Amino acid sequence: MRLAIALCLSALSALPAVADVQRAIDTHILPGHVALSMRTAELANTAQADCSPEAVRPAFHAAYDAWISISHIQIGPIEDQALTLHMSYWPDPKDSTGKALARLTAAADPIVDQPKAFGDVSATAQGFTALERLLYETQTDAAYACRLTQAIARDLARKSAAINADWPAFATLMRSAGADGNTRFQNEDEARRALYTALSTGLAFLHDQRLGRPLGTFERPRPLRAEARRSERSLRHVQLQLAALETLAAAMTDSDLSATKAAFAAARARADALDDPALQGVADPGGRFRVELIQQAVRAIQIAVIDEIGTPLGITAGFNSLDGD
Repeated sequence: MRLAIALCLSALSALPAVADVQRAIDTHILPGHVALSMRTAELANTAQADCSPEAVRPAFHAAYDAWISISHIQIGPIEDQALTLHMSYWPDPKDSTGKALARLTAAADPIVDQPKAFGDVSATAQGFTALERLLYETQTDAAYACRLTQAIARDLARKSAAINADWPAFATLMRSAGADGNTRFQNEDEARRALYTALSTGLAFLHDQRLGRPLGTFERPRPLRAEARRSERSLRHVQLQLAALETLAAAMTDSDLSATKAAFAAARARADALDDPALQGVADPGGRFRVELIQQAVRAIQIAVIDEIGTPLGITAGFNSLDGD
């Protein structure tokens, strides 16, 4: 009997870590989309009541926080409705957002007063990145900028509500992976892989884009490429994404994740210690070094996640960003 129990325990210890799809959905994904829907609705209401930049900015920041905290979830309704770029058009190396807003303003395009039609304009003129330009840059036509602010805020609320409304049905598909008739997730591994992909690509985006783009190269740093630099949110986006991805990682598995937790803690500590909200210090060698340390800490998270989550779950796909600097 003792031998049988010992063998059983040995076999259990050899099993891969459990990917808790339901816990990730219930504690992270669904609440995150509810928060986004609520904050963007408040943003739209605020802009409708008073469209001045000073009045709209607090609601803008709260809604943008909610978006960044769930933006790594690119599966499900946001993918099916092709809305990612409509929520936030970034990176934008050709300043397509600035050009799109300028065209609308120059023509005083009445489409801003047509909610349904405005939802179909170019993604470059929609979302948080476009709204930031209106709230943090001097506008040549204040009256039109007001209407455009209201249109973008209203559309963000509409799209967020649509994504949120469709997530419960998609969550059911993920929870019932492998069940008869479930053609989206034909087995549980597919649902687990979808979560792991969200985690790994979120870390890659943080490493390569949110930190990598402003860093550029030592000879040619690119501070003007920092995300949301006009509203001085660049560092905040790094901090918010670290917190969100750590929450997702913890929800995904029953494993201890000691290395992953330590790596996240180190990255958060370095980000919290940085006094450079728009990441403009990358143009200075000392400031650049501090941002590089955060990027290196994110790399350590990527490696820990592979070791403690990906490999035990039998998910061996690596990161493009791990192929070298």
